[in-house]
Amino acid sequence: MKMKFKRIFLIILDSLGVGALDDAKIYNDEGAHTLRNVLAAKKDLKIPNLEKLGFTNLDTNYPKYNSNPQGLVMKMEELSNGKDTMTGHWEFMGIKTTKPFVTFTDTGFPQALIDELEKKTGHHIIGNKAASGTEIIEELGPQQLKDQSLIVYTSADSVLQIAAHEDVIPLEDLYKYCEMAREISMRPEWLLGRVIARPYVGQPGSFKRTSNRHDYALSPNEETVLDFLKKEHYETISIGKIYDIFNGQGLSESNKTISNEDGMNKTIDMVKNRDFEGLCFVNLVDFDAVYGHRRDALGYAKSLEEFDIQLGKVLENLKDDDLLMLSADHGNDPCFRGSDHTREYVPLVIYYHKLNQGKMLGPRSTFGDVGATIAANFKVKMPNIGTIIDLK
Repeated sequence: MKMKFKRIFLIILDSLGVGALDDAKIYNDEGAHTLRNVLAAKKDLKIPNLEKLGFTNLDTNYPKYNSNPQGLVMKMEELSNGKDTMTGHWEFMGIKTTKPFVTFTDTGFPQALIDELEKKTGHHIIGNKAASGTEIIEELGPQQLKDQSLIVYTSADSVLQIAAHEDVIPLEDLYKYCEMAREISMRPEWLLGRVIARPYVGQPGSFKRTSNRHDYALSPNEETVLDFLKKEHYETISIGKIYDIFNGQGLSESNKTISNEDGMNKTIDMVKNRDFEGLCFVNLVDFDAVYGHRRDALGYAKSLEEFDIQLGKVLENLKDDDLLMLSADHGNDPCFRGSDHTREYVPLVIYYHKLNQGKMLGPRSTFGDVGATIAANFKVKMPNIGTIIDLK
């Protein structure tokens, strides 16, 4: 890797896995293939930029195979144990997680945890199941308005979320209750990746979540490539939930988003107008939260089309010393059983203007190769896992 890039843009298409890993049987995920099932969901799918780069070559069933891709195209194996958001993102930046974060997707939280949270907060807990945040407030919001209870729910990630109406539970109280939940869930048997405050407003039938969300996350258990970059005074810019995933550690800037479109608009603006040296790390969560978990393959495909249009604007505005990397953090096959993440390979497509010839490359043994390549580019400390990708 002779060329040094001034700006690197790493965009995570959250949950867009590209086929079950060899160990998927352990996770009951044999046969999952998020990309394949998303591409097949819409017959007239229009994603010319992803096709041009060679991203779609990672689905061998896709009829438009590109024999001359413009990007370096490969898939990556997850070295860590698990299939959640934090595990995947932390591995990108050099952390191998050996003990998966605990999840309560199928069972809800243990009664002992709920009892302690009720005792500490003084409020009755309702919900206690895996659910969509918007759907559970529609279901249980009317009850909360009547009895001032707290709506507690989880997802496929290691997370406890507390939803409360701002007119019933003041924000400062909700945040205090989340701090209590964070303290309770630090115990080894309940160790959760995140606790999230999810305030909302409105009336039954028209509830709406507000922008006053607040995350209480675990910090990475060791330094990451983000830390190494920041220590050497490179910018480490977060767009989307990256800042929350790393609890701010190693990041110099946070840009919150409300949708994939908003995240890409902020990324496009960064590409066009922001002169910086370092990493812009982007997460597009709607693929996972809005479509994957809700098993909406058609919606996922349409969202991919919308992303492709905005990707075109990124490609148009990249400078000669910019590097673009597209990847994912796990799978979430919308045609698979249940509503959980799926243990899959993830894509990695790399592009820069002076790339002489794109090509298909063999699989990588860890997501950490991304962080190692970024660290090598900026000549900072190398992470404990990962090997440098040859970008020629």
